[in-house]
Amino acid sequence: MPFIPHTEDEVKAMLATIGAESIEDLFREIPTDLRKVDFSAIPEGITEMELGRLMHTRSKQNTSLNCFIGAGAYEHHIPGAVWELATRGEFMTAYTPYQAEASQGSLQLMYEYQTMMASLMGMEVSNASLYDGASGLAEAVLMAMRLSRLPNPTILMPQNIHPNYREVVTTIVGQHQENIVEVPFDPQTGRLTIAALEAAAPKADILVLPQPNFFGGLEEVDALTDWAKQKGILVIALVNPLAMALLKPPGLWGATGADIACGEGQPLGIPLSCGGPYYGFLCCKQAYVRQMPGRIVGRTQDLEGKDGFVLTLQAREQHIRRAKATSNICTNQGLMVTASTIYMSLMGPQGLRKIAMVCHQRAKTLQKMLDGIPGIQVVFNGPFFHEFVLRLPCPVEEVLQDLAERHIQGGYNLKQSYPELGDCLLICVTETKQQEDFVLYEKALREAIKSRMVNHANL
Repeated sequence: MPFIPHTEDEVKAMLATIGAESIEDLFREIPTDLRKVDFSAIPEGITEMELGRLMHTRSKQNTSLNCFIGAGAYEHHIPGAVWELATRGEFMTAYTPYQAEASQGSLQLMYEYQTMMASLMGMEVSNASLYDGASGLAEAVLMAMRLSRLPNPTILMPQNIHPNYREVVTTIVGQHQENIVEVPFDPQTGRLTIAALEAAAPKADILVLPQPNFFGGLEEVDALTDWAKQKGILVIALVNPLAMALLKPPGLWGATGADIACGEGQPLGIPLSCGGPYYGFLCCKQAYVRQMPGRIVGRTQDLEGKDGFVLTLQAREQHIRRAKATSNICTNQGLMVTASTIYMSLMGPQGLRKIAMVCHQRAKTLQKMLDGIPGIQVVFNGPFFHEFVLRLPCPVEEVLQDLAERHIQGGYNLKQSYPELGDCLLICVTETKQQEDFVLYEKALREAIKSRMVNHANL
């Protein structure tokens, strides 16, 4: 529909009614430095033809590389049926199911997703998804803060959690009165210890436990959860959903289980796609459902006894007063959830477990092969899922450049986020990698390190 601007008289009448002198008064609470934005670096608009030519040129920069990067985004095989079904018009163009009688298909799919996710996490309740894994963790922390009923709770945030996730939590949660305390990891294992948790803060209220952690390591979640529960600390599990098909789910950690489980749903049928879109998942105990952000789809019966699906407990800003909303960024990622639901349906519990096991076994195979290269050291000696860390005898960024020239994305440079780890490389292996890929990677890495060592020796 056309945009019809308000007349000056209408604007004056509106301002007079609400008691403001000018439009600028309406934005007074926003800091001045945030309202003065310099757009000089943004180029002028171009024509459709010019845009098409630009995108065609840019597309030629894409190359097919053998990917060993993980760090929160994982390359898995996705059966062709997943996106053939997910991109059908009924799903791809479906909007928010506000009108239940016209949206039974979408609502049933979300209900099935919630059921699968709650089962995978060993929890009682799941919502219909969140924006992404990082904001999902922030929402879980906010939820735990509400449950604690404390004015300024202390949150234990391990340093072996994804650095981007920690930044997002600080940005979102930092607007509230809280105390985020970072907990160092053990330099030998890369894992958390109870001693480190106790030393981080004399009293804590919320603990975030990763499984696996950012380095791929597996935490002693039973002992850590029991320690937290004994001290009255709420436990948030930040997990890889695929790993939960093989490992003990959060709901069974320790004697009573974690309170909230969250993470990134991308490993369940979502392609890498240059960074998104992805989706976040969030599950919890039944007792905490009233504080869960986002949407929940419920199953009920109509007056004729027929099953039906409806949105319920919609504690979001669009449905109730803003001051009482549990979240303001809790939009569910319906299309991504559709793909994950189809993926989990096709794989089944045994299929997901088998994929997770293959990822773990092949990661162990590659780690053993690369450990035999002169100068390379395995950094952490603890158990891991499908990512591990190696220390190289020369600058990581140079080695990664050499590997890229051989069409291999060698891993994630940890120096970017963990300067104390020096020239360390985080490497990921999934079920998409075969023995021939390992042989090529081992040969390319051996040659790259040898070449770089010779070059540095001649300087």
